[in-house]
Amino acid sequence: MGYPRVRATTRFGDGRAVNSLGMEDPVAVRVGNLAGDLGVPPDPVGVVVFAHGSGSSRHSGRNRAVAAYLRGQGLATLLLDLLTPDEERVDVRTGHLRFNIGLLAGRVADAIRWCGDRPETAKLPVGLFGASTGAAAALVAAAGVPVGAVVSRGGRPDLAHGALRRVRAPTLLIVGGRDHQVLDLNRAAAGQLTCEWALEVVDGATHLFEEPGALDRVARLAADWFGKHLESYGTRTRVAE
Repeated sequence: MGYPRVRATTRFGDGRAVNSLGMEDPVAVRVGNLAGDLGVPPDPVGVVVFAHGSGSSRHSGRNRAVAAYLRGQGLATLLLDLLTPDEERVDVRTGHLRFNIGLLAGRVADAIRWCGDRPETAKLPVGLFGASTGAAAALVAAAGVPVGAVVSRGGRPDLAHGALRRVRAPTLLIVGGRDHQVLDLNRAAAGQLTCEWALEVVDGATHLFEEPGALDRVARLAADWFGKHLESYGTRTRVAE
């Protein structure tokens, strides 16, 4: 059974339109039992796996906007539902599965390995972009499977607990300046990281980065972080081979 192509156009506050047209449109894929959308621009320098959280899915408008921007910067993207449809229905009632970090992290790790087996992405360094509880899942996965970089948007890295000290990938934590509780949690989690890390506070932004220009800032910060660290990680990996 074929999967339909997914088409998205995003316009950021600086006037730049990022359109998947003109490059390969994202295509629907299956990663085990999970649904995903894989977008591969010409000559990508890396691939970024998105880990959603707190009841979100690969259809999250915020993550799709960031993914479109990253593709415009030469990065492939995999937006993945971390729960099956049946699990999502259970989670809507209970809210428990979105906080099952071990379960979500295992599926992020499966997605990393899947990228290594996929012809379009097999030779690309992998980065992880996590939001909310998905950020904890990304960090736990990064503690067990080698990746080139991690970015958290409004995430809960504190939920990664002891795995934080085992993360080796350079990690960027992006938090809204008005998201006070999450900002405190990120500062505490950053103190447990032993890898290269940075904390970027987007002034005036709340948890969902809905304020004008806030998501633009997230996208640019993520693109810069992945562009810098995935390129160097890919070079080190090729030399090691």
